[in-house]
Amino acid sequence: MIEALGKLVPGVESPKRAISFKERLKWTGIILFIYLSMGFISLYGVEPSTYEHLHYMQMILASKMGSLTTLGIGPIVMASIILQLLVGTKVLPLDLTKPEDRERFELYQKVGIVFFCFFEAATYVLLGAIRPRAPDPFLILLLILQLACGGLLVMLFDEVVSKWGIGSGVSLFIAAGVCKEIFIRAFNPFTFGSEIPAGLIPQFFIMLGMGDLSSAFDAILPVISTILIVFLVVYVNGIKVEIPLAFGSISGFGRRWPLKFIYTSNIPVILIAALLANLQMMGAMLANKGVPILGEFDAQGNPTSGFVYYITVPHALILSLLHGAFSSDLLLRALGHVLFFVIGSVIFSVLWVETAGMDAKSVAKQITSIGLQIPGFRRDPRIVEQVLSRYIMPLAVMGGAFVGFLAAFANFMGALGTGTGILLTVMIIYNFYETIAYRYMEEMHPALRKFFEG
Repeated sequence: MIEALGKLVPGVESPKRAISFKERLKWTGIILFIYLSMGFISLYGVEPSTYEHLHYMQMILASKMGSLTTLGIGPIVMASIILQLLVGTKVLPLDLTKPEDRERFELYQKVGIVFFCFFEAATYVLLGAIRPRAPDPFLILLLILQLACGGLLVMLFDEVVSKWGIGSGVSLFIAAGVCKEIFIRAFNPFTFGSEIPAGLIPQFFIMLGMGDLSSAFDAILPVISTILIVFLVVYVNGIKVEIPLAFGSISGFGRRWPLKFIYTSNIPVILIAALLANLQMMGAMLANKGVPILGEFDAQGNPTSGFVYYITVPHALILSLLHGAFSSDLLLRALGHVLFFVIGSVIFSVLWVETAGMDAKSVAKQITSIGLQIPGFRRDPRIVEQVLSRYIMPLAVMGGAFVGFLAAFANFMGALGTGTGILLTVMIIYNFYETIAYRYMEEMHPALRKFFEG
């Protein structure tokens, strides 16, 4: 039944020929331009509103409320979370090392994305996150269809980037949104009716010139935090365990198989941050309808009690503490936020290893299929699997815990673009750089190749 539905869902055909780096770069740029442009297309019939209280959600889900990209990557992430949980707990008996089961998984995921496009669209409208100009049933239905169509377009854009471009569309959209936010918050010269520019760096120099050192420090701390997080993430990305390998048929030749400390990259943080954003959005909408099962919220959509309250923490917590805002309640929220990110990232990291073909068994098959073996052992995938199993799952757990803690810490520091956003963006750009340097170096212009080699 689900397979039949999956075949009805529109998709993007994989290329049947080798795609050059130049062509991949072109498709990546085209899709990014269209996606960003969609953020400026307002929904027909929507009530003009301010969505500042949804700022965190917009950053993590690469969305822009009130536009065609309102849902952002939300349906994709939610479908991925549900499927990973079902496969990881064996409720859905799929062996993703088998091509036919992986194909079924992808079909289920597409059906799940379509379902969440319509489900989230209906939820946003019916629970009041997106309000129609008038209580007209036709207008409500039209808003739901617009939101769902926007979500379906994002699904297709992600497929185009994954198959015809470079990297992943989900990662690309997050990085683009966060980079835009960082640039605006850091350098915005406009005052918007005030005497002080909105950008933090212009604010810093003006406050410094006025002799207001306290305000100057407050302005520059988020910038310093962002730079520190960038350097820390780049450094940690270079930490890896290298497994020595040799060619069984050619003596004297071998290579090392790198296993990164952050084995599952930024995937766990994307999933847990998106889950938190959806919980916050859902909690606010339910509370607005008089069903505060996830907590109470104020008029700006900020949690004031309940479960969501104790897993979220005010942005720039460190700055608040420096100004004497310490309390036991704030400490409890900070602890809840850290535990939610660390435990959630570990769970999603382990599930991702199992569902993305990164487990010891799959990697062992990959190694032996290209004629490599571990020196001193016979050429047997089971032996390679035993050696890899000593490293892969511990790295998945430790790497997931580390990125979860780092995301929470960056949120405390008030990094530009939100702590989670800047962490994700740095890792996305770093992985983007590595992908280009590894796969497309030979096709580049000499000047560009020199940059990537350097």
